[in-house]
Amino acid sequence: MNAFNVHPSVKAVQTSSSTQMVATGAINVEQKPKRTREERLEAASKGLQVHCVGLSIHHAEVEVREKLAVPESEWNAASSDICSTGEVAEAAVLSTCNRFEVYFAASDPRQAMARVTNYLSKRGNIPVSVLRKNLFMLSGDDAVWHIMRVAGGLDSLVVGEGQILSQVRQCHLHSIEEDGSGGKVLSRLLNNAVAAGKRVRSETAISKGSVSISSAAVELSEFMAQQDLQLPFSEARLAVVGAGKMTRLLITHLASRGLERITIVNRSMGRPKELQEQFPDVDIEIKLMDDLWDVVGRSDIVYTATSSVDYVIDKGLIEENGLANGKPLMLVDISVPRNVGTDSSELTGVVAYNVDDLKAVVAKNTAMRQKEMIEAEGLLREEANAFVGWRESLSAIPTINQLQERANAFRQEELKKCERKLSSANLSDKEMEAVERLSRGIVNKLLHGPMAHLRKTESVEGKQATLKELSAMFRLDEDANGRGRNKRSRRK
Repeated sequence: MNAFNVHPSVKAVQTSSSTQMVATGAINVEQKPKRTREERLEAASKGLQVHCVGLSIHHAEVEVREKLAVPESEWNAASSDICSTGEVAEAAVLSTCNRFEVYFAASDPRQAMARVTNYLSKRGNIPVSVLRKNLFMLSGDDAVWHIMRVAGGLDSLVVGEGQILSQVRQCHLHSIEEDGSGGKVLSRLLNNAVAAGKRVRSETAISKGSVSISSAAVELSEFMAQQDLQLPFSEARLAVVGAGKMTRLLITHLASRGLERITIVNRSMGRPKELQEQFPDVDIEIKLMDDLWDVVGRSDIVYTATSSVDYVIDKGLIEENGLANGKPLMLVDISVPRNVGTDSSELTGVVAYNVDDLKAVVAKNTAMRQKEMIEAEGLLREEANAFVGWRESLSAIPTINQLQERANAFRQEELKKCERKLSSANLSDKEMEAVERLSRGIVNKLLHGPMAHLRKTESVEGKQATLKELSAMFRLDEDANGRGRNKRSRRK
């Protein structure tokens, strides 16, 4: 049975059971040593299920998201903290401008959900009651389907944008690093998700003509320029604070609209000079942060895209620098955490936008891509089903081990019966070793078929039926003396 025949846009659903899990998040748990990579790999065959807890632009306001934002350099440290108490066996963090998500594997979902929620509450200094309203929680097939849609760009604010695939790939690579906390199950899930995202981009047209957050910001400012500034966008004086990847994308989209001149304000000269080389047809003026307010004062539109955790521009700073003079100014903040305080809009003439304001701009983008989304979901289902099939195959490991142990016990028992006859035949050590190898070879060949059939990827129902059949066929529920494993032996 296909576990992904639904056509959902995975949203947070606050069920009573989910609420119960969150409510237990305040439990104080004793610190336990982090599991080694070998222990996590071993645990993968012992009933680990995948889960996802997080918040995204679809479910949570930017004020909440920015409190939980984690720089990429700290993803592994956060994952390690989550796993440190033992309830969570494997974990990986994905933190971007539009989402903060924790993917994890655990055998007890209730305890694991409580642990992750407790961690997020403490990290962001957010009461559980507030966190509960913004979090989404997914388990099992729903969690698998979610990461597939994320990697495929279907859960993005801008459907089909490609930056998220690169971010999921980094999440996978970090999870398998020496200090990563992704074990056998989670690393396989993330790897499958990256493969799924690549297929969507190469086998569908969903990314053709799609826009990123940066281009959505350009479209928004172009659309609102006449209303907010009383002048056409083509005549507006532009500046951008920051010189990272988002700025590069921003300039790319501005250049496609005929941009001739822009000022970049940054802490250092290195990256802005690289951008000057990348865009020789654009007159890029470079200023350091000391000149920020001079640049803001002579600009009509200022985009902010820095990694600062504090406001770069807000009402107080604008007033302090003598710019609260009623002159029209548009501030477009595409950073999380935010760079521009919302109180900036309280000043006459100043209009501030952040990433949440881009939703209306990209709504039409989603509508135009419905056909491509359906095709993409078909590909994503294939990859999701492949992972689920692989995950279910791990449930066969205990049966395989039982089968091998049972067969080996019978082999040794029969050899022992022949021990006297073999010793009387005066066989050399080499000949006795040959007999031993012969017996092992016969057993291995007999077991090869059943074990290969067990390892084959098939439906969950088929896997369970096969396990039952083999268990009954080889009487694995009985001990070596023919008694049921769960039955008490009769007293003598």
